[in-house]
Amino acid sequence: MLDPVTLKRWEAAVARLDELTSQLMDASVVSQPTLLVKLSKERTELEPVAQLFETYRRCLTQEDEAAQMLADSSAGDDLRAMALEESTALKQQRQELEAQAKDLLTPKDPRDEKSLFLEIRAGTGGDEAALFAGDLFRMYTKYAERKGLRVELVDASETGIGGYKEVIALIEGKGAYGHFKYESGVHRVQRVPATEASGRIHTSTVTVAVMPEADEVEVKIDPKDLRIDTFCSSGAGGQSVNTTYSAVRITHIPTGVVVSCQDERSQLKNRTKAMRTLRARILEAEQEKQNAEIAQTRKSQVGTGERSEKVRTYNFPQNRVTDHRVGVTLHKLELVLEGDLDEIVQALKTQQEHAEAGAAS
Repeated sequence: MLDPVTLKRWEAAVARLDELTSQLMDASVVSQPTLLVKLSKERTELEPVAQLFETYRRCLTQEDEAAQMLADSSAGDDLRAMALEESTALKQQRQELEAQAKDLLTPKDPRDEKSLFLEIRAGTGGDEAALFAGDLFRMYTKYAERKGLRVELVDASETGIGGYKEVIALIEGKGAYGHFKYESGVHRVQRVPATEASGRIHTSTVTVAVMPEADEVEVKIDPKDLRIDTFCSSGAGGQSVNTTYSAVRITHIPTGVVVSCQDERSQLKNRTKAMRTLRARILEAEQEKQNAEIAQTRKSQVGTGERSEKVRTYNFPQNRVTDHRVGVTLHKLELVLEGDLDEIVQALKTQQEHAEAGAAS
């Protein structure tokens, strides 16, 4: 039978669905589009849980009826045999429903379904680091395509040799942040640069930051706190480059956060993208501030956990990728760089689930 904690959580989810149904009919909610969308999304997510609960209750009722028939001494052999067969089938169905319920009701990171901003910056290693930043951006683009996600360039600072000093992209689609959230940190590459005549292996680093996109209801930004500058875009872009003030730079004065976007020819589109990036950065900063005490405790136990930590090494001479957080080593570097990250991501996900289960017990 289902454990009392899961059953209570299931019943609470059904009650919440009823509550949301009532709220969505309230005129005060209908008049607030942002809140309406948020509550509608929550209700949509709870509907499968409620439907499963109704099926489960019906299964329990039928199982009780079959048990009563089996206990009825006046029932004939044929009827009892039929009841036994039905009881066995219903028991199996109940167990399957309970397993589904546990999966649906396991607390999930509410950010997993969000879109995200991916920021890749060249670290130590000069041109080689910039080249590897380009390799990582292509790897993540291919990984996103495998997951059915859309990648949209927000801003980039290219080098003349095909790399990036910095590249920022918006990745959108179902479960986007959940697929990418383990990628933050320092990524180290070990290989012989094309410009290295002696064949020596060089070590370079690239930093990766993954930030879930912030909803407007999560981050309130007062327009008075913004300084917005426009300037001519640079780089590839046709005739509009350096002739129209389409690029946008937004400074959030209270926090000092600065974002820019010049990917679109339209100033309005660049401004919209920049505001989305700004919200994500302010949300991340606020969350880091709130978690500072927890992070300090964790630092004394398992290290800093900050982005300065090396999280993964890409070793070209050995055709090897090693994720240092879970101790996973794969000898298929070329496939990983083509976006085949599932094995590493699943190992990181499993590690987190085990850690959360241990903390809850």
